[in-house]
Amino acid sequence: MAALQGEMSWFCCGSAWGPCGTAGGGACGTCKSGNYQHAWPNASDACFAITHPDKCGISMSRRTCGFTHYTTNPCSGKRIGTTIADCGPQTDLWCGERTCCGASCGTNRIIDLTPAAYSAIASLSTGLRPCSVDVV
Repeated sequence: MAALQGEMSWFCCGSAWGPCGTAGGGACGTCKSGNYQHAWPNASDACFAITHPDKCGISMSRRTCGFTHYTTNPCSGKRIGTTIADCGPQTDLWCGERTCCGASCGTNRIIDLTPAAYSAIASLSTGLRPCSVDVV
């Protein structure tokens, strides 16, 4: 899989952690805000039917619960490995959305990180950052 360029955001799941209250365990049932995990728009047929990254012109491979992706924040140069624990983000709601930091930009939300994972590579207060997502 070639690196996929876009935007990253963050979301809450599982037990209370940091800025998050208690929330559900995600589509995989294992999601926890304090773990290095993420939501992926093509985690299953049912997930893809909700998120529709194809409506934004994004082609992404099917990856299921527990699969590891590596997300790089070009603004900080930091990279983190996280495992799929949920379905999301709902990419088609933000087709064409763009966020930049300096000359680095990302368009369309392609990955939601847990707060623990997002805060390891960006400040939670940013909410969105450009990113590159790949596998090793």
